[in-house]
Amino acid sequence: MQQALADEVLMRAFQAGDARAFEALVQRHRTPVFNFLARLLGDRAKAEDLLQETWLKVIRSAPSYEKKAKFTTWLYTIARNLCVDASRRERHRATTSLDAVAGGRADGEGAPLGERVADAAAGPERGAHGGQLRASIEAALARLPDEQREVFILREYAGVPFNEIAVVTGVPMNTVKSRMRYALEGLRRTLTELGIEGDMADEPSPKAVTP
Repeated sequence: MQQALADEVLMRAFQAGDARAFEALVQRHRTPVFNFLARLLGDRAKAEDLLQETWLKVIRSAPSYEKKAKFTTWLYTIARNLCVDASRRERHRATTSLDAVAGGRADGEGAPLGERVADAAAGPERGAHGGQLRASIEAALARLPDEQREVFILREYAGVPFNEIAVVTGVPMNTVKSRMRYALEGLRRTLTELGIEGDMADEPSPKAVTP
């Protein structure tokens, strides 16, 4: 029955002490929020850590929660702010270059994104075009400016409407739409540079990532 309840109703129930309502919210939104964090950060382990921090902050902020906006808007604002704070703390490790080590792995494992894309697109042993396209999209996303990448990920991976993205990012909706347009242009341009042309470059298809 709880699965049919609106997010805001579940949050109100959690405020009243219903732990099952919180569990329903986590089950409903865990994967989309993880997808957002994983692609914004480029690191699954860090995304998992920030996902836990996001839900902890939801718990801590529950007493002061007010239905001034959709629950998802509030939730993604929390996740996004945590991501921005984490990125600031590790600014020296952040990059949008294909020469950067994917994910900033401290143990030094993992090839540079440029090598990963070359490997993914090189030979038939790497699989069909779908796998090549996914690897190329990840590389192309990494090259987008932060403000364009977050808008693209929120819209295409998390399915957040433009008006809610405006609230999450704190900019006007026209700015959000402009960033989305520039993101699409940048992705198509980069995919073309990587040898992905035609329909594959025109319609990048995000694939879900599960935590």
